[in-house]
Amino acid sequence: MTQNRVDAITVIPASAILQELHDEAPADHFTLDWLMGSLNKHSFGLIILVLSLIAVAPGISLVGGLLLLIPSFQMVVGRPAPTFPHWISTRRLPTRHLGAVVQRAITVLRYIETTVYPRCPTPPEVTKRIVGIAVMMLSTRLLLTPIPLSNIVPALLIALIALAYIEEDGFVLSIALLAAGVVLALDLAVVWKLVHGAKLIKLSV
Repeated sequence: MTQNRVDAITVIPASAILQELHDEAPADHFTLDWLMGSLNKHSFGLIILVLSLIAVAPGISLVGGLLLLIPSFQMVVGRPAPTFPHWISTRRLPTRHLGAVVQRAITVLRYIETTVYPRCPTPPEVTKRIVGIAVMMLSTRLLLTPIPLSNIVPALLIALIALAYIEEDGFVLSIALLAAGVVLALDLAVVWKLVHGAKLIKLSV
């Protein structure tokens, strides 16, 4: 049995785990140490899912984007489980920014979980690295576009990728990765047009 499958069996349904985290979260602040301990399993998929919700939450979205770079890089290099430096894992994050987002996410997840299930199996190690690359690129996009609400699309795509990865749903994962590719390609096209336009303006001056 692969590590990927063990994680899926352990943490699903993700909505139930998130509800438990929401109910037991400290009133004022939480830390990654508390989060990892509450999960009871160092699952890349679930950690990325929770961090993507932090990336959606107003006020701490950039923190979520930065934190997502760590487990996504560890997936790419083949680490067996996510780990965070001590100075990061013990840093306090405000609970109030996360609570409402998590509660709304739980409602949506309960609906999505009826249609996301194990199918179209993919090679575990290859899938792990592809997911890591996609999450890393979306996180970078989130960090490099510090415009209000610009964090929502990449963070939600990361959440969908994480859920599909947890459930080992190759079909939904493929759709989510394709959508991520389209978003990143559109961003690159916009950047290219801006750079090209700037060059034309410079030449015309």
